[in-house]
Amino acid sequence: MEYVYEPQGVCSYEMKIEVEKETIKKVTIEGGCAGNTLGVSRLVEGMNIDEAIKRLKGIQCGLKGTSCPDQLAKALENIKEKM
Repeated sequence: MEYVYEPQGVCSYEMKIEVEKETIKKVTIEGGCAGNTLGVSRLVEGMNIDEAIKRLKGIQCGLKGTSCPDQLAKALENIKEKM
């Protein structure tokens, strides 16, 4: 199933997340720092949702109070609620 999330407070503006059962199959992040968002996307592919949330939640970018990885964790939490 593919989910679309609109991150808040960061440079990226859309996250598309494909999930099968509890496993992240694919992540595409539009906007943001291309190298970082591509790296994060590839690192979490194949990972269990709970493990990704644990690793990404709370990461901050400068003084923003959040980051693209933190927003991805929030997106994954939203997905879990819908499952």
